[in-house]
Formats: sequence, structure tokens, C-alpha cells
Amino acid sequence: MLFPAPLRRGALVRRYKRFLADVDLESGGRVVAHCPNPGSMAGLAEPGAEVWLSPAAGPKRKLQWTWELVRDAATGAPVGINTGRANAIVEEALRAGRVDPAFAGAAIRREVRYGGGSRVDFLLTPESGPPWHLEVKSVALRRSPAPPHTGEFPDAVTARGARHLRELAAVCGAGGRAVLLYLVQRADCAAVRIAADIDPAYAEAAAAARTAGVEFRALGCRVSAEEIAAAGPLPVEL
Repeated sequence: MLFPAPLRRGALVRRYKRFLADVDLESGGRVVAHCPNPGSMAGLAEPGAEVWLSPAAGPKRKLQWTWELVRDAATGAPVGINTGRANAIVEEALRAGRVDPAFAGAAIRREVRYGGGSRVDFLLTPESGPPWHLEVKSVALRRSPAPPHTGEFPDAVTARGARHLRELAAVCGAGGRAVLLYLVQRADCAAVRIAADIDPAYAEAAAAARTAGVEFRALGCRVSAEEIAAAGPLPVEL
């Protein structure tokens, strides 16, 4: 996924009210940027962090900047923090066969209603057999002190994430197929694991979903100021 416009580099002053950030642009001036990440962003929102912003597409938007990337000071890796980009990256990977070659020829629909009123990120309908319900979660957290690093999800309590797992489990219980895909928007992680200490309820829901037949997969990414693209599969430690 190429960024539609060149990103602007700056230094983070502070993140506040969860979705706002003050940034000093490298070119000069302080701006308020939208922070499109509902998580804690632990280790990635420290004052002085190197960040990249995208400009708004039009002048009518309230905030003219969106926070896209931050450099992990410990590993040096740029990290994609815009969870709203995840589905575009995954769709690109699905069509290229990077998630599973079996998905390459499937018809792809996004935001399809299912379960108790939720919308699944992707419904993949192959030429034969039942469709796949595929839910995407964006991973930015890294707490491992030394390589090989491990990405973790979630980085904050997520009742919504646990609900999605229960609904995917119900799909499998009814004879369908379901996948939970962790998109690791950073290139310095060799695996993904569930952060059970951060959200025990999510970890319990993940274990139950796996027992029900939900498949857990992960994709690593190449991340730069020009693009974020899926690089290849990663193991998921449950």
C-alpha cells in the first residue's frame, strides 16, 4: 500500500485524549495530528519520538494531519500505527496470494454483516466450499528486550476484540470457516503472541476460538515512509 502523498517527518511532543497528538514538523512549526490508533501504543508514544504524518486530502477536514508511522527507539524499526490502513494492506496481500495461495482466486467482499450485528473485515468466497470469514487486527506492540522480537496483541483491554473472537468461533460452530489475521505493521518481529497479561479475557476468548476451529495467522510488513506492504507469514504463539 503506497501512501497517497509524501509523508512529513517530525518529533512527537505529546499524545493526548487518545486520538490527538502534537508534533513539531522537521520543516518547522507545531501541528495537531489525528492519532488513528485506539490502543495504548506502549513504547511508541514517548515525547521526542521520530514520527511521520500524512497530509489531509482536502481543506475541509478538521485536522490537516494524520499520524502514520513512528520509529521504535529501541529497535530502530519504523512502525505503522494507523489501524485504518490495515484492511487495505491485507486486501493487497490477499489478491497477491501472500496470506494463503488458496485465497488468491476467491471473491473478496469487505465489511459484511454477520454474527450479532458485527461486520467481518473480509468474506472470501472460493470457487468451491464455504466462504471464509477473515477478521484483521493490527499489531504494533513489542516488549521483547532482544531479538528475535515478538509482536503482541492486544496492547490494551479490548472487549470488541474478544467479541469478534466469539463470533468467529460461532461461525466455525455452525460449520463455517474463520480466520483471525494479525497484521504486524513493523519489520522487526519474527512472531506474534497473545498479550494475556494485558487482557486475560481476550486470551481466554482466543483459546476458546482456537478450540472451536478458528485459524490464527499473522503477516509481517515492510514499512517505510513510502509504503507499507505485507512481507510474509509469521507464526502465532497461542
